[in-house]
Amino acid sequence: MPAGSSTTISPESWAFAEAYLDEDHILGRARQRAAEVGATPIGQGGGAALRLLAAALGARTVVEVGTGAGVSGLYLLSGMHADGVLTSVDIESEHQRLAREAFTEAGIAANRTRLIAGAALEVLPRLTDGAYDLVFCDGDKTEYGDYLQQALRLLRPGGALAFDNALWHDRVADSAQRDPETVAIRELGRLVRENDDLVPALLPVGDGLLAAVKRPD
Repeated sequence: MPAGSSTTISPESWAFAEAYLDEDHILGRARQRAAEVGATPIGQGGGAALRLLAAALGARTVVEVGTGAGVSGLYLLSGMHADGVLTSVDIESEHQRLAREAFTEAGIAANRTRLIAGAALEVLPRLTDGAYDLVFCDGDKTEYGDYLQQALRLLRPGGALAFDNALWHDRVADSAQRDPETVAIRELGRLVRENDDLVPALLPVGDGLLAAVKRPD
């Protein structure tokens, strides 16, 4: 290993990286509204990574599971193609109402968002195979494995998937932690890593963002 290199990052460097890109007042208000209703949206660093993915893909069609009062949607829409459409699924209709408020405040045209209230595993199977550039999941952690199967079906070749909370408050890396959410996220990581159709990376942003590209046919 070269002199002076390190395999760890200090808390100060992590915080610097997380805050590298400022959030505007619209994102700030969306976060405040999320906190008021007990929603925990993607963090600042993870949101920036989502925007980067959407922009790199030139994404026109994106699905997200877990509206998060609009925070993740704002990041995704700001990276997507100007005529791209975000389909956002959430079982909490109040979270979607707040997301719509955030999108309106950001000046996003109503026809660029499709908000569907309902359980993800009831809604996702009704969406079209191979029709999406990016699938982002931030819903029920115990359902992450099922979301993965749906994402693989929904994505076009060359599309990408992303899962928030992939480190789950430092619990995933601790083999002694065996609660249902941690076990499910740990299993998701294994499934993604061992899937030959995916090119994965586990990004240490926020609470961890597991991302992968679906290989072209």
